[in-house]
Amino acid sequence: MEMKIFTGKSNLSLVKDIGDYLSIPVGRATVSQFSDGETQVRLDENVRGMDIFVIQSTSDPADRNLMEMLIMIDALKRASAGRITAVIPYYGYARQDRKDQPRVPITAKLVSDLITTAGADRVLTMDLHAGQIQGFFNIPVDNLYGTPVLLDYFKTLGLKDVVVVSPDAGGVERARAYAKRLQAGLGIIDKRREGPNRATVMNLIGDVKGKEVLMVDDMIDTAGTIAEGAKAIFKAGAKIIIAGCTHGVLSGPALKRLNEAPIDQVVVTNTIALNGKNQECAKIKVLSVAPILGEAIKRIHSEESVSSLFV
Repeated sequence: MEMKIFTGKSNLSLVKDIGDYLSIPVGRATVSQFSDGETQVRLDENVRGMDIFVIQSTSDPADRNLMEMLIMIDALKRASAGRITAVIPYYGYARQDRKDQPRVPITAKLVSDLITTAGADRVLTMDLHAGQIQGFFNIPVDNLYGTPVLLDYFKTLGLKDVVVVSPDAGGVERARAYAKRLQAGLGIIDKRREGPNRATVMNLIGDVKGKEVLMVDDMIDTAGTIAEGAKAIFKAGAKIIIAGCTHGVLSGPALKRLNEAPIDQVVVTNTIALNGKNQECAKIKVLSVAPILGEAIKRIHSEESVSSLFV
């Protein structure tokens, strides 16, 4: 089957970079809105029998970007595409992945049902907020990792006495993986969450005095966790503090908090288009995941192993 890639409006620069990596143009499609705000999609070229990859992050505006992806998948299915893969660099609505209190939805499962019902045959995503979301799908899911991109960059910084700190207990496994590859120490921040997007640091577990600290997480949203964690680490005597994550959501007061926090650099990838936010915060360094996503797309198309990318 011939391969083609299509996209909505969520992250055009990333899709162009992926197209350049694959040496194919981005498929022609018109994505617009009716006067009442409804999303309208029209495919402007033939896709019959082809292997199609729809690349779309469900980032801000999350609802519109999600609908663009779903409607495009439906259009492709009705245009007789041979196989449709939803490539979702940032899988939104993933933070509600279980019922942790009464009368709340499980939006991660809802979105997985919508993607499958729209007509996707498989999903390719990166650093899911919770690994078990793969089990919400009844179609194949490949969950890639931004770790190699971030690690390669961290190694270029020439850091000497490094401690990798997890900003909360849930990220310890991720921090341990970084520490192992960097031959670094490990620290954990004991966090108490006061409510959604509000965090208070209670205690730092580990020695960071005079050390160069890497704080790693899967995403930075309002930056409350990272900023409060950095304050605790700075108070404990860290020499350098670098924060890193795959998904730079950076919503609400995030940029203000990062600018004011004792953080020397914030490293994110381009799974989410920053739309100039990195100009408002000079600490932000953006790395590209286009080669990893492009290579994964190439391997899926040629029926090769994707997991071997991370061996």
